[in-house]
Amino acid sequence: MQNKSKSVRMLTEGAIMIAIAEILGFLPLYKLPWGGSIDLAMLPVILFCVRWGFAPGMAMAVAHGVLQTLFEGGIAIGWQSILGDFLIAYSVLGIAGLFKGRFCVATVVACTARFLVHYVVGATIWAEYMPESFFGMTMTTPWFYSALYNAAYMLPDMLLLLAAYLLLAKTPLGRYLKGEDLK
Repeated sequence: MQNKSKSVRMLTEGAIMIAIAEILGFLPLYKLPWGGSIDLAMLPVILFCVRWGFAPGMAMAVAHGVLQTLFEGGIAIGWQSILGDFLIAYSVLGIAGLFKGRFCVATVVACTARFLVHYVVGATIWAEYMPESFFGMTMTTPWFYSALYNAAYMLPDMLLLLAAYLLLAKTPLGRYLKGEDLK
């Protein structure tokens, strides 16, 4: 594929993937009361990163982070929360681009990075909102609460993405998902 047509394809695919990610973000399977949801919105973002690599993936992930900031519905308590829970947390998904062609590894690394951002933001910025008990356990430290709260949606979200990919990879879309069409 020639460089110019490859660039046009990458930009077009990035725009389509961002649109799909935003639509999927509006269709959560489960949404927690203080933010965080289980949905497939990260699937097109990580897929784009794995197909096109780190630099295009980071650019797309940052664009997705900006759109999440605008569309999420205002679950933030200040600029620090907006910066951490949206711009940084979604931008780190671009790390998936370091694992070109390896969706499962990229998903685990990107979701772990996003979890760590939410974990730190939750334990520092959201600490004053920590309940006395969560999941039937007494909460004594915001670090433990943040780990539980954010794992409650990030772990199922990551497993959902992996399952969706593995199911789709067995269909005719498999060639596309694996990036074989770019060679």
